Order: sequence, then C-alpha cells, then structure tokens
Amino acid sequence: MEVENIFLCGDCEEKLKDIPDNSVDLIFTSPPYADQRADTYGGVHPDNYVNWFLPKAKQMLRALKPTGTFVLNIKEKVVDCERSTYVLELILAMRKQGWLWTEEFIWHKKNCYPGKWPNRFRDSWERLLQFNKSKKFNMYQEEVMVPMGDWAKSRLNNLSETDRKRDESKVGSGFGKNVSNWLSRDRAYPTNVLHLATECSNKKHSAAFPEGLPEWFIKLFTREGDTVLDPFMGSGTTNIVANRLRRNSIGIEILPEYYEMVTEQLAPVELYLFEGKA
Repeated sequence: MEVENIFLCGDCEEKLKDIPDNSVDLIFTSPPYADQRADTYGGVHPDNYVNWFLPKAKQMLRALKPTGTFVLNIKEKVVDCERSTYVLELILAMRKQGWLWTEEFIWHKKNCYPGKWPNRFRDSWERLLQFNKSKKFNMYQEEVMVPMGDWAKSRLNNLSETDRKRDESKVGSGFGKNVSNWLSRDRAYPTNVLHLATECSNKKHSAAFPEGLPEWFIKLFTREGDTVLDPFMGSGTTNIVANRLRRNSIGIEILPEYYEMVTEQLAPVELYLFEGKA
C-alpha cells in the first residue's frame, strides 16, 4: 500500500479550505497554547483564544468524516495566580459550533521537570479532548488493549458471588460489569490516562510531543489507508507516525522552516505538495 502525504505551508485557517468535505478520518493536533511560544508562533492571549480557534475548528468540522474523530491536545495556563478558563470556554464554544465533546483523555508526563511555586505544585499532565461529528464514529478499541497485569492473579481467583453475575450500575446509567468475563483473558481495555515520558526524537521544535501520543490515538481511531490530519504540524510527529502505521497524512504548518524540515524528513515517501507557501 502506497502512503500519500499532503503538506501545506501557510495559516491553517486558509489552508484547511483546500481539504475536501468529509475526507479526513482523524484530526490529531496540538495548537499553540494561549500566550505560549510567542517567539515562534506569536502567542494568542487567553481572552482571544476562542475567537482565534473557532474559525479553524469550523473548517476541521467540515473536513472530518461523519465517522471521524478530532483529538485536541491543549492545556490551561495560570494567569495572575489563577487557572485560566480559556480551555473550558473553548469546549463550550465548540459544542455550540456543532461538535460533540465525547471524551477527555489525560497525558500523564512521567518525567516532568521539577520546580517550586508559592501557591501550587508542578504540572505533570495535559488534556486530550475528543470531539466528534456524530455519536457513531469509528473506534478500534482492541488495537490499544493492555496486559491484564498481576492484579488479575489474586483478584480473579477470589471472586465473590457479586463478581460472578452482572453488577448493574447504581446510578441508573444502564452500564454494568461482570468481572468473571475476564477470567480467561490476558488483555484488558486501557483507562483514559496515558503515561508517557516527554522525551521525543525530534529536538528541533520547541513543543514537539512524543511519538507514542499520536500513535495511540491513530491506532484507536483509524485503520491502514485512512487519512490523518495535523493542522498545526510543527515538527511533523503526527505525520511521521501516521506514515509508519501505513496511514495517509495531511500536515499544515505556518512556518516555512518547519514545513521544509518535515518534507525533507519524509522525502523517501511519495509526496503530494500543494503550491502556495506563505
């Protein structure tokens, strides 16, 4: 199977318009956070962030397939000793725009830098917000299953009577569990917390994330031959992982130096380059 890449250089709000309707299976991206990377991307004030992002989200909504998923890696910041609410405001605004806020994952940074602040502790996690266009979307949970773990040896060997039958939800959600169903299994479904170190192989970008982050979501929400989009491509980690997993990829980057770096790095793969550098 040949893997196709499309790389666009310019502001993603405009370049997203070049992507056909309902053509993307997964959008995975980490945009500049509010007032972060000012030297690189100019920075966006928290008060202006929602208005800055919504036009871009509108184009992503159009380009995403009805069965597709949008995963947004983003984090609040502290302003005048108080947590900013810009991420929460963005979630509410995107829901009004037509997105379904389906799930929230947490990236636990196992090796976050030490530090000391007078009124808080160091941050060691970031949000990964899952949005969808419809309630029925592609999700391949078996692709990210994990070993059962040593706890199963003791827990599953001493089942109570309650464990041996379906235990209905006490809050009336309709969900329940039957622990005995897992007696003969060696793998289980993961939680919504991902434990990954912050190191990455690409040190040429100020905000690159580890390959394991997009890899987990690409496996979860796509199959080989599907299309993955990163509208804030940066160092191209999402695109590189997508290619390794035999997915087609689209990357948009506003800075020519990063755009050129990624296209050179993926040069052995057949490239489809759109004209119109910024």
